[in-house]
Amino acid sequence: MSRHMFIGGGGPDYATPQQLRLDYANRHGLIAGATGTGKTVTLQIMAEGFSAAGVPVFLSDVKGDLSGLAAAGRADFKLHDAFQSRARKIGFADYAYAAFPVTFWDLFGEQGHPVRTTVAEMGPLLLSRLLELNEVQEGVLNIAFRVSDDEGLPLLDLDDLRALLAFVGENAGTLSLSYGNVAASSVGAIQRRLLVLENQGGARLFGEPALELSDLMQVDPDGRGRINILAADALMGAPRLYATFLLWLLSELFEELPEVGDPDKPRLVFFFDEAHLLFDDAPKALVDKVEQVARLIRSKGVGVYFITQNPDDVPEDILGQLGNRVQHALRAFTARDRTALKRAAETYRDNPAFDTATAIREVGVGEAVTSFLGDKGVPGMAQRTLIRPPASQLGPLDAGARALLMATSPMAGKYDRAIDRDSAHEMLTRRAEAAARAAEEAEQREAEAEAAEREYRSARRYSGSRSSTGRRRDSPDSLGAALGQALIKELSGTTGKRLVRGILGGLFKGR
Repeated sequence: MSRHMFIGGGGPDYATPQQLRLDYANRHGLIAGATGTGKTVTLQIMAEGFSAAGVPVFLSDVKGDLSGLAAAGRADFKLHDAFQSRARKIGFADYAYAAFPVTFWDLFGEQGHPVRTTVAEMGPLLLSRLLELNEVQEGVLNIAFRVSDDEGLPLLDLDDLRALLAFVGENAGTLSLSYGNVAASSVGAIQRRLLVLENQGGARLFGEPALELSDLMQVDPDGRGRINILAADALMGAPRLYATFLLWLLSELFEELPEVGDPDKPRLVFFFDEAHLLFDDAPKALVDKVEQVARLIRSKGVGVYFITQNPDDVPEDILGQLGNRVQHALRAFTARDRTALKRAAETYRDNPAFDTATAIREVGVGEAVTSFLGDKGVPGMAQRTLIRPPASQLGPLDAGARALLMATSPMAGKYDRAIDRDSAHEMLTRRAEAAARAAEEAEQREAEAEAAEREYRSARRYSGSRSSTGRRRDSPDSLGAALGQALIKELSGTTGKRLVRGILGGLFKGR
């Protein structure tokens, strides 16, 4: 098997192969360029190359075009002649149409198998980012997660989180002594943000069965890696949900996968389309986490490729870690554009044959300035490269073919039906119901005690009227009755009511 992935032809005559070394493919990469310059096709041919090399791929289909990876290109396609001509021009002798093994996923469960995680797995940092919480509200959310751990209240879906936040708000006074201040206004603000998330369809992300990462790392019997396509065209209506989900997935891969050192090829390649959404208005703590994950996840055998319009969309500390680059055309209509173009050119190793900034501005559709890591991880010189044509279908798969692939997918039936397991919502509901029953029973006992006391007093008055004609004798029975009535009186009084409230508090607030 080849240790290289053919990307296109470079040089003045486009005859010099530009290849991505598979043993350096986990050093991450960047696909950048203005709208309409060919980024999606570059993503498509790289997914094909990794799959053919036996590397599973995860990517998001923002425009709905990448589902065509599941079908072979056709000779009757209008660009057939152009594709064949380009293949000859760049020396791509092995070019042939082919379909690739694809698994479709969808957070909304409509265009693919449902993707779920639990609230607990998402964690307070990413959830705060998703809900756009301020620092104080994030602190309250952290307290709620800590209470969940201490009280044994599993957080699986949004119902669990809402129930736990209500519990935290109702017991704010007691919890503040152990965990810090809990403001009712902050709890209410988080609850409102949860409603917004639910209206955006975010509730479908949380629940069980949760996604198993191993299902994204499947290799078919023929040795090709499966391409996992997340339907993201509808998801882009909630861009923060989209970005947070992909970041969660990346962090889960980082936390769960074992170290593999420097493998001959990646275990998984992760394409992060519309990467600017990850960093827009992101707090420093989140950017630092992304930087840490990008720096360390390559040792887990995972390559991360950011796709965006401008390299400036990616923070400099992360951009410096992206060793494999495909830069499509950048437009320079304004002073800001020209500055961004200059900065992009400065990140490439100069080629004496041409000016990098000029080349980035002038390359046509389907052409790019590329640089791939060479021996010992040294960046290659910038090259003007004609990107190879795709082997799979260019454009979306029709709905019938997608439905058939989903029905015969290895994941068919595994995630389609949600499971509502016993968790925080159900547990807190039972506590509240038990407390209500205890309160009702206490009120009934108090009413019975008051009735008994009235009956006792009535009997005393009747007995007193009879003893006025003779001597009354106190018997042991009458003494016991007196003590019993005294206890009933005490229970019906202030001390007794405190005792009952103490029992109720233990039922509702205790672990």
